[in-house]
Amino acid sequence: MTAPTLIETALAPAVGLVNNVLWNYVLIYGLLAVGVYFTVRLRGLQVRRFGHMLRIVSPGKGGDASGISPFQALATSLASRVGTGNLAGVAIALGVGGPGALFWMWCTAVVGMATAYAESSLAQLYKVRDEKGQYRGGPAYYMERGLKQRWMGMAFAVALLVSYGAIFNSVHANAVAQSVGEAFGFDQNLIAIVLVVLTGAVIFGGLRGVARFSEWVVPLMAVAYLLLAGWVVVTNIADIPDVLMRVLRNAFGLDAAAGGILGGIAAALLQGVKRGLYSNEAGMGSAPNIAAAATPVPHHPASQGLVQSLGVFIDTLLICSATGFVILLSGVLGDGAGDGIVLTQRAMSVFFGDAGTVFVAIAMFFFAFTTIIGNYSYAENNLIYLGGGGRVGLLVLRLITLAVVAWGVYSKVQIVWDAADASMAIMSTINLVGVVLLAGVVAKLTRDYDAQLDAGREPTFLIADHPELADGVDAEIWREPKR
Repeated sequence: MTAPTLIETALAPAVGLVNNVLWNYVLIYGLLAVGVYFTVRLRGLQVRRFGHMLRIVSPGKGGDASGISPFQALATSLASRVGTGNLAGVAIALGVGGPGALFWMWCTAVVGMATAYAESSLAQLYKVRDEKGQYRGGPAYYMERGLKQRWMGMAFAVALLVSYGAIFNSVHANAVAQSVGEAFGFDQNLIAIVLVVLTGAVIFGGLRGVARFSEWVVPLMAVAYLLLAGWVVVTNIADIPDVLMRVLRNAFGLDAAAGGILGGIAAALLQGVKRGLYSNEAGMGSAPNIAAAATPVPHHPASQGLVQSLGVFIDTLLICSATGFVILLSGVLGDGAGDGIVLTQRAMSVFFGDAGTVFVAIAMFFFAFTTIIGNYSYAENNLIYLGGGGRVGLLVLRLITLAVVAWGVYSKVQIVWDAADASMAIMSTINLVGVVLLAGVVAKLTRDYDAQLDAGREPTFLIADHPELADGVDAEIWREPKR
């Protein structure tokens, strides 16, 4: 029995228990419920302020010595969001849950835009400056400073550390191994060595040029991917109504192949919500770590919430939909074409031949590699929050990251995704509780932002004007608007 198989055998029972309890009884309904709650309470903010979202992310706006611009924050969070979930996760959702899973991914994204707005607005409000003067924040900070529950912030930081420092990286490594193996026939040992060496070089402080190069390549790959998928949709436009009908029928259990109405709905709903959350991360508590680092324009906590809400739209309603339509239009779903990233590759090959398989492999490599680096960054930030940011602590985190990357290359698809689901469920549950408990703060920020916009002003936020929100807020940051 190989080492990866031993690990998988040991993990399977615990992973199965967590997934059964949290996904089947808590998160599948909780995620949608929290999203609907914020959508209603904020009066459909993600719809009525959609045009405003586009205006405030204009390149070149914002940013100062302490933080990054709104556009940079959006680009950074998209670099983390756009990746394995968009290419492999959608394929798994369709393969396991049927075409209807795509519909529930859309629902998760639409209401998730409101959740993403709420968590990132809170991250902005409760952010702090570290000893170097840089902005730092996220769920651990708003749980400690806003709720006065440091234990809760520490629990979230530990969950994120485990998720982003370890488990999630196995998913990305696994997808790279599958896609590169399918396209080029490379040996798993070679893939593992290359990934570990490149990842190690970056997280140990070298090869900064590789990281900068990837930051440029990933957006270009995303645009190219959307263009290819758009071409597939346009050239097969006559088949789109039939595809949409399949999605809707399967989503509500009306397809006989789904195993009955209740069974069909349950399968599509569970996979759609799981894969939707993994892809867009709305409510998971990851994007707020980046949102806190931004200098918002306008200078108001709510503006960065809107920026991250737009990120959910781009990730799921554009890129995940593109993958879903390509797979469904190709006809490869359910014919034994493979699962995960291999299914996406073979769908692309229907329209573009071997070039489609190769393109997906290249895109997957860059998406996954930069996401691994981004995940490490999230993990390191929360390790520092927990007080373990010394030389030994960082060394241990880096070695664990490399070990998990290697493990992911050899592991079976199912156990890797199951472990990611379990990790994601724990982290999301803690964050959703924190966000809901601070819903009143989110509502006050939104009312203030709306009132200023409706009065024709560029919104600003002065803590002196909101003494009811001052407790736990760094007054120096919100003392006067940035000019």
